[in-house]
Amino acid sequence: MSVSVNFSRRGLLTAAGAASVAAVLAACADTGADGQAIDSSADAVDYDTVINSGPVAADDVVAASTWASAIKNAGVLSTGGTKTSEVFSLEDPATGKVSGFDAALAQALARYIIGGDDARSLLEVTQVTSDTRETMLENGQVDAVFATYTITPERAEKIAFAGPYYSSGQSVLVRADETGINGVDDLAGVKVAVQSNSSSGPALDEAAPEAEQAQFQDHSSCVAALEAGQVDAYVVDQSLELSEVQSNDAVKIVGEPFTEDPYGIGLPKDSDAQEFVNTFLQTIYDDGTWNAIWTATIGAIIGGEAPEPPVIGSVPGSETAAATASATD
Repeated sequence: MSVSVNFSRRGLLTAAGAASVAAVLAACADTGADGQAIDSSADAVDYDTVINSGPVAADDVVAASTWASAIKNAGVLSTGGTKTSEVFSLEDPATGKVSGFDAALAQALARYIIGGDDARSLLEVTQVTSDTRETMLENGQVDAVFATYTITPERAEKIAFAGPYYSSGQSVLVRADETGINGVDDLAGVKVAVQSNSSSGPALDEAAPEAEQAQFQDHSSCVAALEAGQVDAYVVDQSLELSEVQSNDAVKIVGEPFTEDPYGIGLPKDSDAQEFVNTFLQTIYDDGTWNAIWTATIGAIIGGEAPEPPVIGSVPGSETAAATASATD
Protein backbone atom coordinates (compact mmCIF):
# COMPACT_ATOMS: atom_id res chain seq x y z
CA MET A 1 0.00 0.00 0.00
CA SER A 2 1.35 3.42 -0.90
CA VAL A 3 0.41 6.60 0.92
CA SER A 4 1.17 10.18 -0.07
CA VAL A 5 4.12 11.97 1.52
CA ASN A 6 3.71 14.07 4.68
CA PHE A 7 0.64 12.24 5.99
CA SER A 8 -0.51 13.99 9.14
CA ARG A 9 -3.49 13.51 11.45
CA ARG A 10 -5.21 16.55 9.97
CA GLY A 11 -4.88 15.14 6.46
CA LEU A 12 -6.23 11.78 7.53
CA LEU A 13 -9.21 13.28 9.29
CA THR A 14 -10.02 15.39 6.23
CA ALA A 15 -9.78 12.39 3.91
CA ALA A 16 -11.76 10.11 6.18
CA GLY A 17 -14.33 12.63 7.35
CA ALA A 18 -13.13 12.03 10.92
CA ALA A 19 -14.51 8.46 10.72
CA SER A 20 -13.63 5.95 13.43
CA VAL A 21 -12.45 2.39 12.87
CA ALA A 22 -15.97 1.23 13.61
CA ALA A 23 -17.39 3.58 10.98
CA VAL A 24 -20.13 2.62 8.57
CA LEU A 25 -19.26 0.76 5.39
CA ALA A 26 -18.98 2.50 2.06
CA ALA A 27 -18.58 -0.37 -0.40
CA CYS A 28 -18.76 -4.14 -1.01
CA ALA A 29 -22.26 -5.59 -1.15
CA ASP A 30 -21.95 -9.33 -0.66
CA THR A 31 -23.46 -12.23 1.19
CA GLY A 32 -21.45 -14.13 3.77
CA ALA A 33 -21.14 -17.89 3.56
CA ASP A 34 -23.75 -18.31 6.29
CA GLY A 35 -26.25 -16.43 4.15
CA GLN A 36 -26.30 -13.13 6.05
CA ALA A 37 -26.05 -10.11 3.80
CA ILE A 38 -23.05 -7.80 3.94
CA ASP A 39 -24.76 -4.79 2.36
CA SER A 40 -22.68 -1.64 2.35
CA SER A 41 -25.22 0.37 0.42
CA ALA A 42 -26.99 1.19 3.68
CA ASP A 43 -25.25 3.69 5.94
CA ALA A 44 -26.51 1.76 9.00
CA VAL A 45 -24.20 -1.19 8.37
CA ASP A 46 -21.28 -1.00 10.80
CA TYR A 47 -18.27 -2.86 12.18
CA ASP A 48 -20.29 -5.22 14.38
CA THR A 49 -22.57 -6.11 11.49
CA VAL A 50 -19.55 -7.04 9.39
CA ILE A 51 -17.88 -9.31 11.96
CA ASN A 52 -21.18 -11.05 12.68
CA SER A 53 -22.12 -11.57 9.02
CA GLY A 54 -19.19 -13.64 7.83
CA PRO A 55 -18.99 -17.36 7.16
CA VAL A 56 -19.36 -20.10 9.79
CA ALA A 57 -17.61 -23.41 9.17
CA ALA A 58 -19.61 -26.62 9.07
CA ASP A 59 -19.28 -28.87 12.11
CA ASP A 60 -17.44 -31.55 10.16
CA VAL A 61 -14.90 -28.98 8.87
CA VAL A 62 -14.10 -27.91 12.42
CA ALA A 63 -14.03 -31.51 13.64
CA ALA A 64 -11.45 -32.39 10.99
CA SER A 65 -8.97 -29.93 12.54
CA THR A 66 -7.45 -30.69 15.94
CA TRP A 67 -6.46 -27.02 16.33
CA ALA A 68 -9.93 -25.68 15.52
CA SER A 69 -11.71 -28.34 17.58
CA ALA A 70 -9.76 -27.31 20.69
CA ILE A 71 -10.81 -23.69 20.16
CA LYS A 72 -14.45 -24.62 19.68
CA ASN A 73 -14.40 -26.73 22.82
CA ALA A 74 -12.87 -23.83 24.77
CA GLY A 75 -15.49 -21.44 23.41
CA VAL A 76 -12.90 -18.72 22.78
CA LEU A 77 -10.06 -17.95 20.37
CA SER A 78 -7.00 -16.77 22.31
CA THR A 79 -4.75 -14.51 20.28
CA GLY A 80 -1.60 -12.50 20.73
CA GLY A 81 -2.10 -9.00 19.43
CA THR A 82 -2.22 -5.37 20.42
CA LYS A 83 -4.79 -3.14 22.06
CA THR A 84 -3.18 0.17 21.10
CA SER A 85 -3.19 0.32 17.29
CA GLU A 86 -6.02 2.61 16.20
CA VAL A 87 -6.41 1.15 12.72
CA PHE A 88 -5.54 -2.48 13.39
CA SER A 89 -6.48 -3.34 16.98
CA LEU A 90 -7.56 -0.76 19.57
CA GLU A 91 -9.28 -1.37 22.90
CA ASP A 92 -11.95 1.06 24.03
CA PRO A 93 -11.08 1.65 27.70
CA ALA A 94 -14.71 2.42 28.54
CA THR A 95 -16.17 -0.79 27.10
CA GLY A 96 -13.20 -3.14 26.80
CA LYS A 97 -14.16 -3.76 23.15
CA VAL A 98 -11.32 -4.24 20.67
CA SER A 99 -11.80 -2.99 17.09
CA GLY A 100 -9.65 -2.70 13.96
CA PHE A 101 -8.59 -4.62 10.87
CA ASP A 102 -6.60 -7.33 12.66
CA ALA A 103 -9.14 -7.49 15.48
CA ALA A 104 -12.00 -7.91 13.01
CA LEU A 105 -10.24 -10.72 11.17
CA ALA A 106 -9.59 -12.49 14.48
CA GLN A 107 -13.21 -11.99 15.58
CA ALA A 108 -14.45 -13.29 12.23
CA LEU A 109 -12.18 -16.34 12.54
CA ALA A 110 -13.43 -16.99 16.08
CA ARG A 111 -17.02 -16.94 14.85
CA TYR A 112 -16.08 -19.08 11.83
CA ILE A 113 -14.92 -21.76 14.27
CA ILE A 114 -17.34 -21.38 17.18
CA GLY A 115 -20.46 -19.85 15.61
CA GLY A 116 -22.96 -17.59 17.32
CA ASP A 117 -24.08 -13.99 16.94
CA ASP A 118 -21.48 -12.12 19.02
CA ALA A 119 -18.03 -12.40 17.46
CA ARG A 120 -16.50 -9.95 19.93
CA SER A 121 -17.27 -12.26 22.87
CA LEU A 122 -15.42 -15.14 21.22
CA LEU A 123 -12.01 -13.43 21.10
CA GLU A 124 -9.48 -13.01 23.89
CA VAL A 125 -6.51 -10.73 23.07
CA THR A 126 -3.22 -10.83 24.99
CA GLN A 127 -0.79 -7.98 24.36
CA VAL A 128 2.39 -9.09 22.57
CA THR A 129 5.55 -7.35 21.39
CA SER A 130 7.98 -8.12 18.58
CA ASP A 131 10.06 -10.02 21.15
CA THR A 132 7.27 -12.24 22.51
CA ARG A 133 5.20 -13.30 19.51
CA GLU A 134 7.01 -16.51 18.61
CA THR A 135 7.54 -17.47 22.25
CA MET A 136 3.85 -17.23 23.09
CA LEU A 137 2.95 -19.47 20.16
CA GLU A 138 5.70 -21.96 20.92
CA ASN A 139 4.63 -22.13 24.59
CA GLY A 140 0.97 -22.59 23.73
CA GLN A 141 -0.04 -19.39 25.54
CA VAL A 142 -2.13 -18.30 22.55
CA ASP A 143 -3.81 -20.07 19.63
CA ALA A 144 -2.73 -17.51 17.03
CA VAL A 145 -1.05 -14.13 16.62
CA PHE A 146 -2.73 -11.23 14.78
CA ALA A 147 -0.28 -8.36 15.15
CA THR A 148 0.69 -6.77 11.81
CA TYR A 149 3.08 -9.72 11.76
CA THR A 150 5.40 -9.66 8.74
CA ILE A 151 6.03 -13.09 7.21
CA THR A 152 9.72 -14.00 6.95
CA PRO A 153 11.46 -17.33 6.28
CA GLU A 154 13.41 -16.92 9.53
CA ARG A 155 10.25 -16.61 11.61
CA ALA A 156 8.68 -19.48 9.66
CA GLU A 157 11.39 -21.77 11.03
CA LYS A 158 9.78 -21.41 14.46
CA ILE A 159 6.09 -20.99 13.66
CA ALA A 160 3.65 -21.39 10.77
CA PHE A 161 2.05 -18.51 8.88
CA ALA A 162 -1.39 -18.41 7.31
CA GLY A 163 -1.79 -15.83 4.59
CA PRO A 164 -0.54 -13.32 3.67
CA TYR A 165 -3.75 -11.42 4.36
CA TYR A 166 -2.46 -7.84 3.87
CA SER A 167 0.61 -6.03 2.59
CA SER A 168 2.16 -2.91 4.08
CA GLY A 169 5.69 -1.45 3.94
CA GLN A 170 8.34 0.18 6.09
CA SER A 171 8.05 3.96 6.19
CA VAL A 172 9.39 6.94 8.13
CA LEU A 173 7.67 8.79 10.97
CA VAL A 174 9.05 12.15 12.17
CA ARG A 175 7.95 15.01 14.40
CA ALA A 176 5.30 17.24 12.87
CA ASP A 177 7.63 20.24 12.67
CA GLU A 178 10.47 18.29 10.99
CA THR A 179 11.57 19.80 7.66
CA GLY A 180 14.90 18.15 6.97
CA ILE A 181 13.75 14.53 6.72
CA ASN A 182 11.46 13.74 3.79
CA GLY A 183 11.97 10.01 3.43
CA VAL A 184 14.37 7.14 3.92
CA ASP A 185 17.03 8.77 1.71
CA ASP A 186 17.47 11.49 4.34
CA LEU A 187 18.31 9.15 7.24
CA ALA A 188 22.10 8.93 6.84
CA GLY A 189 23.63 9.99 10.16
CA VAL A 190 20.18 10.36 11.76
CA LYS A 191 19.29 8.58 15.00
CA VAL A 192 16.32 6.35 14.14
CA ALA A 193 14.07 4.36 16.47
CA VAL A 194 13.16 0.77 15.59
CA GLN A 195 11.39 -1.93 17.56
CA SER A 196 13.69 -4.68 18.77
CA ASN A 197 13.40 -8.01 16.96
CA SER A 198 11.21 -6.45 14.27
CA SER A 199 11.68 -6.43 10.49
CA SER A 200 12.38 -2.69 10.62
CA GLY A 201 16.02 -2.99 11.69
CA PRO A 202 17.16 -5.20 8.77
CA ALA A 203 15.09 -3.12 6.34
CA LEU A 204 16.75 0.06 7.56
CA ASP A 205 20.20 -1.57 7.39
CA GLU A 206 19.60 -2.19 3.69
CA ALA A 207 17.87 1.07 2.75
CA ALA A 208 19.85 3.49 4.94
CA PRO A 209 22.99 1.73 6.24
CA GLU A 210 24.41 5.00 7.60
CA ALA A 211 21.43 5.62 9.88
CA GLU A 212 22.09 5.25 13.62
CA GLN A 213 19.59 2.74 14.97
CA ALA A 214 18.19 2.93 18.50
CA GLN A 215 16.17 -0.11 19.58
CA PHE A 216 13.12 0.12 21.84
CA GLN A 217 10.78 -2.56 23.13
CA ASP A 218 7.55 -1.54 21.46
CA HIS A 219 5.70 1.00 19.32
CA SER A 220 4.74 3.28 22.20
CA SER A 221 8.35 3.50 23.38
CA CYS A 222 9.53 4.42 19.88
CA VAL A 223 6.92 7.16 19.52
CA ALA A 224 7.74 8.52 22.97
CA ALA A 225 11.46 8.64 22.09
CA LEU A 226 10.64 10.50 18.87
CA GLU A 227 8.44 13.04 20.61
CA ALA A 228 11.05 13.58 23.35
CA GLY A 229 13.82 14.22 20.83
CA GLN A 230 15.84 11.13 21.78
CA VAL A 231 15.62 10.16 18.11
CA ASP A 232 14.72 12.16 15.01
CA ALA A 233 12.85 9.47 13.09
CA TYR A 234 11.05 6.19 13.63
CA VAL A 235 10.94 3.42 11.02
CA VAL A 236 8.11 0.88 11.22
CA ASP A 237 5.34 -0.62 9.08
CA GLN A 238 3.32 2.21 7.60
CA SER A 239 0.16 0.58 8.90
CA LEU A 240 1.25 1.34 12.47
CA GLU A 241 2.17 4.88 11.46
CA LEU A 242 -1.31 5.40 10.02
CA SER A 243 -2.71 4.34 13.38
CA GLU A 244 -0.43 6.79 15.16
CA VAL A 245 -1.11 9.88 13.05
CA GLN A 246 -4.84 9.24 13.30
CA SER A 247 -4.73 10.37 16.94
CA ASN A 248 -1.39 12.15 17.36
CA ASP A 249 -0.81 15.70 16.04
CA ALA A 250 2.84 15.63 17.12
CA VAL A 251 4.04 13.32 14.32
CA LYS A 252 3.69 12.84 10.57
CA ILE A 253 4.60 10.26 7.89
CA VAL A 254 7.13 11.34 5.27
CA GLY A 255 8.04 9.69 1.98
CA GLU A 256 6.75 6.47 0.48
CA PRO A 257 7.09 2.93 1.88
CA PHE A 258 10.49 1.53 0.94
CA THR A 259 9.75 -2.17 1.43
CA GLU A 260 6.82 -4.51 0.96
CA ASP A 261 5.86 -6.34 4.14
CA PRO A 262 3.27 -9.12 3.82
CA TYR A 263 1.30 -9.74 7.02
CA GLY A 264 0.49 -13.26 8.14
CA ILE A 265 -1.39 -14.94 10.97
CA GLY A 266 1.10 -16.63 13.28
CA LEU A 267 0.18 -20.20 14.19
CA PRO A 268 1.72 -23.16 16.06
CA LYS A 269 4.32 -24.88 13.90
CA ASP A 270 3.40 -28.50 14.55
CA SER A 271 -0.36 -28.33 14.07
CA ASP A 272 -3.02 -28.44 11.37
CA ALA A 273 -3.85 -24.77 11.96
CA GLN A 274 -2.28 -23.36 8.78
CA GLU A 275 -4.49 -25.28 6.37
CA PHE A 276 -7.61 -24.48 8.37
CA VAL A 277 -6.91 -20.74 8.63
CA ASN A 278 -5.88 -20.47 4.98
CA THR A 279 -9.24 -22.00 4.06
CA PHE A 280 -10.94 -19.38 6.23
CA LEU A 281 -8.99 -16.57 4.54
CA GLN A 282 -9.81 -17.80 1.06
CA THR A 283 -13.47 -18.06 2.03
CA ILE A 284 -13.64 -14.45 3.25
CA TYR A 285 -11.72 -13.28 0.17
CA ASP A 286 -14.28 -14.96 -2.07
CA ASP A 287 -17.49 -13.97 -0.28
CA GLY A 288 -16.69 -10.27 0.27
CA THR A 289 -16.13 -10.37 4.02
CA TRP A 290 -12.44 -9.35 3.73
CA ASN A 291 -13.38 -6.36 1.56
CA ALA A 292 -16.07 -5.33 4.03
CA ILE A 293 -13.65 -5.57 6.98
CA TRP A 294 -11.09 -3.45 5.11
CA THR A 295 -13.71 -0.82 4.30
CA ALA A 296 -14.93 -0.65 7.91
CA THR A 297 -11.41 -0.23 9.30
CA ILE A 298 -8.48 0.83 7.10
CA GLY A 299 -10.75 2.26 4.43
CA ALA A 300 -12.57 4.40 6.99
CA ILE A 301 -9.24 6.11 7.66
CA ILE A 302 -7.57 6.41 4.25
CA GLY A 303 -10.58 6.19 1.93
CA GLY A 304 -10.71 4.62 -1.51
CA GLU A 305 -11.64 1.14 -2.63
CA ALA A 306 -10.41 -2.04 -1.00
CA PRO A 307 -7.29 -3.47 -2.67
CA GLU A 308 -7.03 -7.01 -3.93
CA PRO A 309 -5.96 -9.21 -1.02
CA PRO A 310 -2.62 -10.97 -1.47
CA VAL A 311 -2.48 -14.51 -2.81
CA ILE A 312 -2.31 -17.02 0.02
CA GLY A 313 1.04 -18.82 0.22
CA SER A 314 2.61 -16.39 -2.24
CA VAL A 315 5.60 -15.16 -0.23
CA PRO A 316 8.60 -16.96 1.28
CA GLY A 317 7.70 -18.24 4.71
CA SER A 318 4.00 -18.66 3.92
CA GLU A 319 4.28 -21.85 1.89
CA THR A 320 1.84 -24.52 2.93
CA ALA A 321 3.03 -27.74 4.51
CA ALA A 322 1.78 -29.66 1.47
CA ALA A 323 3.73 -27.43 -0.91
CA THR A 324 6.87 -27.75 1.18
CA ALA A 325 6.58 -31.53 1.26
CA SER A 326 6.07 -31.63 -2.51
CA ALA A 327 9.14 -29.47 -3.07
CA THR A 328 11.32 -31.85 -1.07
CA ASP A 329 10.12 -35.04 -2.74
